[in-house]
Amino acid sequence: MSQKVCRWGILSTAGIAKKNWHSIINSGNGQTVAVASRSVAKAQQFIDECKASVPVSHPVAAFGSYEELLNSKDVDAVYVPLPTGIRTDWVVKAAQAGKHVMVEKPCGVTSADVTRMIDACKASSVQFMDGVMFMHSARMNAMRQVLDDGQSVGTIRRIASQFSFCADESWVQSNIRASSQLEPAGCLGDLGWYTIRIILFAMKYEMPVEVRGRILNGVKRPDSAEIVPMEFQGEMHFANGVSATFFNSFRTNHQQWAHISGSKGYLAVNDFVLPYFGNEVSFDTGRHNFAADGCFFNMEKSLRTHSLPEYSNNAKNAQETALFRNFADLVLSGKTDPFWPEVALKTQRILDAALKSAHQQSAAVAP
Repeated sequence: MSQKVCRWGILSTAGIAKKNWHSIINSGNGQTVAVASRSVAKAQQFIDECKASVPVSHPVAAFGSYEELLNSKDVDAVYVPLPTGIRTDWVVKAAQAGKHVMVEKPCGVTSADVTRMIDACKASSVQFMDGVMFMHSARMNAMRQVLDDGQSVGTIRRIASQFSFCADESWVQSNIRASSQLEPAGCLGDLGWYTIRIILFAMKYEMPVEVRGRILNGVKRPDSAEIVPMEFQGEMHFANGVSATFFNSFRTNHQQWAHISGSKGYLAVNDFVLPYFGNEVSFDTGRHNFAADGCFFNMEKSLRTHSLPEYSNNAKNAQETALFRNFADLVLSGKTDPFWPEVALKTQRILDAALKSAHQQSAAVAP
């Protein structure tokens, strides 16, 4: 590919795409050149609203159908934030049209969907990647170094993670994430994708040998055929004895933390999905010591905060901007990286197993 800029098309006018309009601009190697919706007017409205917030000097085409955008020779890659329930066919069509694909999470309703997407991308020699922003934060490399240093955490024994936010009743009754047709995995798909991924990261992407899940709270709207998880807990067990737990909820206030506990200490991060607003990202390591001396029983605190310069909210070195920059680098290189489809499929397989277990009275399921 001769040009130095990856030309992006956005397949949908979902709210998250507005954030990523800005990320693409700040990536330095990408431009949004087209937006598609079910009508030209809706696509143009999205473009106008984005331009009013973050202007661009180049023209952006508005398409009234997804097919038109995929047929455009001016588009190299597509960002696909379409609802999960209708996404698979469009990802396959995008790959068949020769477009590189970044897809929102959860990638599919089932791992069979994700396999179909990946196979289509392989057949067309285009890149497939899920839009997990935190994977592209500089914090991840720093966390990996600490986990691997043999001293800060030691041998990993237990991992726990939670991602939640509290939705009101009007949200539950209107948002697609409570629709069994569009987002059947509910909070497990929307939030669990992240908690599962951080566990996989800690385990260097080793797959668990068994998964258990339980729907703690669900909702069945009049427009939905099935119950959709609103609150979910999951458990994973690995061959080496490590255990992990994750909790996702649309019913508890904002939390997005992960704790990785080992034989010598632990690593804790409190904002791993969406970093707190500011110009730094951080995580803590603890190696507290219990000292007993006669009648004195002291828990001696030993806590270190690791901080890195990284802005939040679409800045040039923010994780979401790095996501689009890294993807565009692959597109412009003419090479594909198999890691990204592999880790997306692993995440989906664990999600599937957790949901299957929940429907089988929390029986152990091999992913």
